[in-house]
Amino acid sequence: MIKVGIINVTGYGGAELARLLYNHKSVEIVEVTGRSMAGKSLREVFPHLYDIDIDIKESISQKCDVIFSALPHAASAEQIKNFVDKDVKILDLSADFRLNNLNEYRRWYDTEHPMPEYLDDFTYGLTEIYRDEIKNSNYIANPGCFPTSILLALIPALKSKLINPPLVIDSKTGVSGAGRKLSLNTHFSEINENVKAYSVFGHRHLSEISQESNLIDDRFENKITFLAHLVPMTRGILTTIYADYNHDLIKNSDQLIYIYQDFYKDSPFIKIVEEPPSTKNTLGSNYCHIFPYIEPNSDKLILLSCIDNLVKGTAGQAVQNMNLMYGLEETEGILDLALYP
Repeated sequence: MIKVGIINVTGYGGAELARLLYNHKSVEIVEVTGRSMAGKSLREVFPHLYDIDIDIKESISQKCDVIFSALPHAASAEQIKNFVDKDVKILDLSADFRLNNLNEYRRWYDTEHPMPEYLDDFTYGLTEIYRDEIKNSNYIANPGCFPTSILLALIPALKSKLINPPLVIDSKTGVSGAGRKLSLNTHFSEINENVKAYSVFGHRHLSEISQESNLIDDRFENKITFLAHLVPMTRGILTTIYADYNHDLIKNSDQLIYIYQDFYKDSPFIKIVEEPPSTKNTLGSNYCHIFPYIEPNSDKLILLSCIDNLVKGTAGQAVQNMNLMYGLEETEGILDLALYP
């Protein structure tokens, strides 16, 4: 059995990890931590996890094969310091090791990196794109939820040279993406029956989107506009990407769909769907639904992408990466279909 420790199980990402890993046939959760809930049982803090009989500790003290860190940026790296070079695999759900450039990290996260010397040791954990690298890595930087929804839809078009800059990306997300920390912006009376754009002068996740896009096609450097919107629901991200396209390479939507189906033919969690997806299509699941098409009136290539931000956008993708690191079936423990209604 793979012995797992979860740092910060009391956040939404950590709790979702515990839920998914509990039914994973190759995993035993041996220790979990929570900064404000240490000493309480997990079932006391999260009644929906009642069958996981474990107490929340202040720190990981038992021997683990894998450590998942679900702390915020900077705080996560500070904890990870205690486990590197100790024959343990690490999956970091924060932003600390996603960016290749320290200056970009300082710019977007307004802090010095706690472990800059280990930046190159972490593999960017966008599973379907970096599958081979993940298999051979001990340290994984789990992507952000917005970049996951965006890059999975965007990268096939980038690699096939189908689109030209600039790009306009619009994403709408549920409130759980903001985490469990209390905030006026996510109070019920503030968010209910209300939709608003936020981080309009630059969302942090643009750094990841730009980094990964530019690695494939540097024509898109400083040519990506990304705007996020908060909508009154708990889970889910719906992304829409608008682009000009290369008419010599792509003629119609059928051709575009075939390119996407072929690109993801060996990716069990990516579904190229036949109609525009909605957030409930992926609710509670590790699937990503993508709908690519040519919009005839404006002659644009448009990509729609839908994920659950806490599963494929966070904990589910982390478990998927752990499976690859151990040579397990990629789908083990995370094959559940979406919840409906």
